[in-house]
Amino acid sequence: MSNTQLGHRTHQPAPAKHALCLLAHDVRRPANVGGLFRLADALGIEKIFLTGGSCTPAHPKARKAARTTEQRVPFEQADDPLPVVAALKQAGYRIVSLEISSTSIDLAKLAIAPGERICLVLGNESAGVCQSLLDASDATVHIPMRGGNSSMNVASACAIATYVIARKLE
Repeated sequence: MSNTQLGHRTHQPAPAKHALCLLAHDVRRPANVGGLFRLADALGIEKIFLTGGSCTPAHPKARKAARTTEQRVPFEQADDPLPVVAALKQAGYRIVSLEISSTSIDLAKLAIAPGERICLVLGNESAGVCQSLLDASDATVHIPMRGGNSSMNVASACAIATYVIARKLE
């Protein structure tokens, strides 16, 4: 049997979405925001919240990077992320920030209960997750870095974390 690439047009998406959303605060680079929409579409993320100075998918470069996924992934924009976090907590979401911090744990060690709802918080490309969001988080996770650099691109880190969390939610 030959291992032949299939046409992308034959792809049939899985019908269900995960009980997982993203909150991107001050993610300013259009390519990163577009990448978050592609990722959310690919992995079944239910919604993206863009807060602070985050770019929106209306930006031409974000729209180009999103490759039409911004039309399929629901999103909301808000200036202040804390009311969004409060509303998500009220709706039963656990707030998990992706950041290296004094209390962060290895992403692989994040325990997720069956049926749990998660909001993954992402921070600015340079400054990371701000202190007010870290304080509002129920947990903080990091991706162990093996090289000399202590961080990676926000969209790349989000892809890793989202994949790991989505697998735990299944």
